[in-house]
Amino acid sequence: MRSFTVLAAFLTTPLLAQTPLCTQIKALVQDSPAHWGVSITTLDGTPLCQLDEAKLFRPASNAKLFTTAAALALLGPDATFETKVAGDLNPKTGVVKGDLTLIGGGDANLDSGDLPWQPHPAQPATPFAFKDLEDLAAQLVAKGVKTITGNIVGDDTLFPYEPYPTGWELDDLVWGYGAPVSALSIADNQLKLTVTPGVNGHPAIVSLDQHGVPYYTVSGAVSTYTDKNHEGVTIERLPGSRVLQVAGTIAPGAKPDEEEVSIDDPAQYAATAFRQRLLAHGIRVLGSATVRHNDLYKGAPSFLSKLKAPLDAETAVLNPGPEFLSCPSYDYPAVIGKRQSSRLQADVQFTLKESQNLHTESLLHHLGDLIICPQGTTVAGARMIRAFLLHIGIAANDTLLYDGSGLSSHDLVTPRSLTQLLVYAATQPWFPTYKAALPIGGVDGTLKSRFSGENQPQLKGKVFAKTGTLGESRALSGYLTAASGHTLVFSILVDNHLPDSHDDRTLMDQIVALTAAAN
Repeated sequence: MRSFTVLAAFLTTPLLAQTPLCTQIKALVQDSPAHWGVSITTLDGTPLCQLDEAKLFRPASNAKLFTTAAALALLGPDATFETKVAGDLNPKTGVVKGDLTLIGGGDANLDSGDLPWQPHPAQPATPFAFKDLEDLAAQLVAKGVKTITGNIVGDDTLFPYEPYPTGWELDDLVWGYGAPVSALSIADNQLKLTVTPGVNGHPAIVSLDQHGVPYYTVSGAVSTYTDKNHEGVTIERLPGSRVLQVAGTIAPGAKPDEEEVSIDDPAQYAATAFRQRLLAHGIRVLGSATVRHNDLYKGAPSFLSKLKAPLDAETAVLNPGPEFLSCPSYDYPAVIGKRQSSRLQADVQFTLKESQNLHTESLLHHLGDLIICPQGTTVAGARMIRAFLLHIGIAANDTLLYDGSGLSSHDLVTPRSLTQLLVYAATQPWFPTYKAALPIGGVDGTLKSRFSGENQPQLKGKVFAKTGTLGESRALSGYLTAASGHTLVFSILVDNHLPDSHDDRTLMDQIVALTAAAN
């Protein structure tokens, strides 16, 4: 297999560290207190420079490269996901007997407004209106639904109830980037909280846009005064709590501080919002909004014990372990409404351009859904990605992934595993979609402000790469159009850089510029 030949080349070229390019790169980073790993190859996998390429680093959001590649390869660019509404409808009377269930199909874009992704929106965003839930409610009206005698149930049982993967930090969970994973996601599972300064010496105005759905209570206060040594806003929420604690200070006349906070139970929020939409369409709902979760892991071993099961490709897929052999199932009445998601390739573009964690985790669960029951567990998804990486020739000890997005502090990968993945991707029919989804230096996404203007303007539009930031770890991996016009593959991973310093990013960009100029 060609990929194994490429791996052999990686492992048998120790003298590459002495090439002129490597000598320059080594000199560039030798005084850095951080730990650097570099892998640079041609598009066919021929190594050009390797620096600690076999060492393990935290990949941060570079983990999304593995997840999205596996999703494009195994689910397919045209895959879609369906949200359904089920209920026991009497078409003659218009009465739904019992509960009406909103069944999540793992569509991370339900009422998100994210797609199609646009680098420069032509006009300001329209006010949020729950368009997808409105459409589902309208479908029920068209079918003659007049009354629902039971509850509105938000059902996210397609994925087991494990909202946070192992290694996600507690203080990340309040923020939008740490939003919980759910098969019934809505509005990216986040809400906007805005702190607007008041008059000096008076409280600031704190507002939470919940789209009209009473969910959180905001407690605490933010002061307005000019002492910049104490300026800053903090937001805290205990796990499971519906109270957001807001505190801190903001300077008078300052720009409003806008923050995204996570919705701790998206399925419950979605059910509440859907009940409101039904009432607004004239449908009587006698019950309340409730939720149904799939508690697959009750009494099961920990995530780590599952992950330590045999991890070769065949065993990972065919023998997942006894804890997965009993999968709950739910009986639903007839489907009376449904919504199809956009195609997976559109979601991959948004996910990589904007580095969206929730959407990547949803893809991970869909990959897990391919293995057993089906049941889209985190560990099943991680095993499927591992099997995919083993299949394309990446060494077993070169990756250890606990989630799909890279937010887990336990994730570890080698630089060479990333370049080998990117080399493999370039040979696949879905490669144009994959490359186009990457942020482009100086143009869009998370690279819009890099490789442009005074910062390497010669590289504008020539770097297609995924960024990564997690604590004191940084990453940049992707494709580079060199001075010769040839396409190169690179991965630069950094661990333990100094906090509050951007030196690592500056050095990263210099490495990319050196590589482009030398080839």
